[in-house]
Amino acid sequence: MHLLPAERSGHRVIDGERVCQAIAALDDNEAIQARARRFAVLGDPTRLMLLTCIKAAEPISVSDLAAATGLNDTTVSQTLRYLRASQIVATERDGRVIRYRLASDAVAALLACPQESVVTRGESVATP
Repeated sequence: MHLLPAERSGHRVIDGERVCQAIAALDDNEAIQARARRFAVLGDPTRLMLLTCIKAAEPISVSDLAAATGLNDTTVSQTLRYLRASQIVATERDGRVIRYRLASDAVAALLACPQESVVTRGESVATP
């Protein structure tokens, strides 16, 4: 059983076991910040669109991503540069062509979430 940190001793506890489970699930602050940054990467529609395409057709080149999304090559390239720096995508060389793939199974799992529903408080709710 975890002990409630001293700085939180003034908080009312209803179910001590659930508090212990919640505390055990928390990473240190640095790990939480890193996860938040990873989730933030997915919050941009252009990045999310490119990542969705990469997941479906990896490995895929900049030109093919531009054709698939309707974005220009420069926008795709700059966005992929950001995603690569964030360690979300990785590259592989095929002669003169560089192809992109997801660098993390965790990101692939997030992208696999159904598009037609969202989860709210444990219930699946259809989105318009």
